[in-house]
Amino acid sequence: MEWISGLFLSRSFGAKTRHSQGFLSVTPRQNAQRTYPDFRSAAAQLFADLEAELSDKGQANSNTVSDKMSFDFLFRLFAGKSSYDTPAGAGGNANLDKWLFFQLAPLVTLGLKFLPNCVEDLLLHTFPLPYFVVKSGYEKVHDAFDEAAGKLLDEAEKQVRRDWGEDLHRRLAAEIRAVVKEEGGVTLAALEKMSLTKSVVWEALRMEPPVQFQYAKAKQDITITGHDASYLIKKGETICGYQPIATKDPKVFVNPEEFVPDRFMGHGEKLIKYVYWSNGRETDNPTADNKQCPAKEMVVLLSRMMLVEFFIRYVRHVQC
Repeated sequence: MEWISGLFLSRSFGAKTRHSQGFLSVTPRQNAQRTYPDFRSAAAQLFADLEAELSDKGQANSNTVSDKMSFDFLFRLFAGKSSYDTPAGAGGNANLDKWLFFQLAPLVTLGLKFLPNCVEDLLLHTFPLPYFVVKSGYEKVHDAFDEAAGKLLDEAEKQVRRDWGEDLHRRLAAEIRAVVKEEGGVTLAALEKMSLTKSVVWEALRMEPPVQFQYAKAKQDITITGHDASYLIKKGETICGYQPIATKDPKVFVNPEEFVPDRFMGHGEKLIKYVYWSNGRETDNPTADNKQCPAKEMVVLLSRMMLVEFFIRYVRHVQC
């Protein structure tokens, strides 16, 4: 499934961003009745490929053919047609394997005893591998999938409307470049000046709290008050908290289901107290009694630093 997320989380070749989570959540519901028939069709193609290879070569590599079948089954399930009937063809999985290798190359070790580590580092870990080698194959699969699964992608886009497009990338890159240049590097003071970067991190934590459920047992009778009512929880009762109920509260946040990058900029910063990702208000401090994440400040800081490092490292790919 990772190749599907990869295709649609890195849509630099597409006109619009469709969020993979919405895509994957829509598919099982829409295609439930097709799952087994699609599997049988893909399996039939698997056996046909095996028989053809056996007839031609006298032997067959079942792993290679099984990889093709897995790709074709997922393509059928998501796109409603065989990958063999699209420009991706029978080699779609091979093209994605090459693309994946280029992503993982910095972590790969060949394990060859006769090859010194310094030589392996020079070949694989020193310079980025040229993307043009896999670009054509990647685009072929991307375009075939984008065209064949268009209706499903449109439905996912309706359900999860998050435009993480090039405009936001340019704005982040511009802010980070300007502040880093002004401060002479990345410092804590520089990070504090990056208002859009801070807002994006808070918005990401609002949309997708890392730990969405919390459980506790009431030590005494307590009353929880909401917008419209109060609820009595008696001593000894189990409490389950689901953070998105608060972080996506329509009475607090405008368009709560949408990712709004600048939601917490300017006057909007007062809303961060309603971001409960850390098991408490973002404006509160962790204590031994409130069970708020003791590393909440570090999590936010590291997230901001990672975002900054990402745009510093790949800034050449973003045109401001």
